[in-house]
Amino acid sequence: MAEQKPPKKPRGTARLIDNSCIACGARCQSACPVDAVEMNEKGEPIIDFGKCIGCAKCVKACPVTALEMFFTLEEKQVLAELKKLQEQAGAPPVAVEISDEEAQLRQKLAAYQGVWVFVEQTGGEAAKVSWELLWAGGLLARDLNVELCAVVVGDQVGHLCDEAFAYGAQKVYLVDAPVFKHYRTASYLEAVSYLVGKYQPEIILMGATGLGRDLAGAVATRLQTGLTADCTGLAIDEKRNLLQTRPAFGGNIMATIVCDHYRPQMSTVRPHVMSMPEHMPGATGEIVRVDLPLREEELLIRVLQVISDKQGEQIDIAGAEFIISGGRGMMGKENFAMLQELANEVGGVVGASRSAVDAGWMPADRQVGQTGKTVRPKVYIACGISGAIQHLVGMQDSDLIIAINRDKDAPIFQVATYGLVGDLFQIIPAITRRVRELKQAKGQ
Repeated sequence: MAEQKPPKKPRGTARLIDNSCIACGARCQSACPVDAVEMNEKGEPIIDFGKCIGCAKCVKACPVTALEMFFTLEEKQVLAELKKLQEQAGAPPVAVEISDEEAQLRQKLAAYQGVWVFVEQTGGEAAKVSWELLWAGGLLARDLNVELCAVVVGDQVGHLCDEAFAYGAQKVYLVDAPVFKHYRTASYLEAVSYLVGKYQPEIILMGATGLGRDLAGAVATRLQTGLTADCTGLAIDEKRNLLQTRPAFGGNIMATIVCDHYRPQMSTVRPHVMSMPEHMPGATGEIVRVDLPLREEELLIRVLQVISDKQGEQIDIAGAEFIISGGRGMMGKENFAMLQELANEVGGVVGASRSAVDAGWMPADRQVGQTGKTVRPKVYIACGISGAIQHLVGMQDSDLIIAINRDKDAPIFQVATYGLVGDLFQIIPAITRRVRELKQAKGQ
């Protein structure tokens, strides 16, 4: 009697797990050998089951396990039968083989450890975003079980090491020399690249400021690694990769980007997106002083004079604690005087949505949103602003949000603490009058 052969192991078909895709950039599509994966407008894969051969290459390529192999009931029964036969035969479990190429990649990535935050400074004064990044970096370092380090570059900036320790850094790499007194791309690029080459961090965070954007791009190019700009969220996956979330396609979707083959992983983060860490005066840590063999005559650019841009009336809307913003519903430039009147009474500043800035009603430095400034005031009043995602990204982390709009279905009400449905041209003057009455009653 002929020996009965065991059934052939089914391969199944790939399937997307609902609400799990991060639109990482069509890795699954490029991994498929039979063109069975197409991408929709959201950047999510659509599997052609008629073409899928069950090779699972797309499943393996996904950095967040958003794809799985799907088996029919009959196929599951066959798998269960095969498993039973294997157990009866006492067959050992199948070992997972790792290719030489993958083993080399793992070894290369494992050589990089630590989370670094670049401390941006001008004239010895640190940018606030640097301390915010120490808060975010601290969470990443905890998840990775590595040190949180700060990088300080400048001239006579040793005092910033103590500040970095006070905001949570465990170690500071200090490059202090006259050649670094003023920021120049070439000099700072040499300093940061030298430090990275010598100490090999796995993550570097910088502020998405003019200086930070300039330096981060130059460093990433020199190191031939990935860089994600204007991140709004950072996290670590099970493979120690940095999940870098940022608005994409004009802010209509949030994309999470992974740099899984290169180190260091670099991100820039806008000011006021992350929280400020607790300030702990007297905290200490290790200072690593690094002398860089860079001379002034080796640089092609000289700083002849520094002219401050703080001339005339300059308003730092990003640092304000009370903001009254106007949008298209303000109907005209002259009506922003009404918002300024209220701002004067409460000690706040006037902001604007992109539509108001594009219309010429307010200057660009007052714009709140994805293409403007990210703010985190104690109180944010949105007047005549519908609440497009591009604007919400820049203000949704405010402590208290008050929205005033005629449209009860406006998206701004979804993030508002309090919503007023009505005519802002009646509501704003009424609020202003009431504030004045309260101040007069208190003798102010």
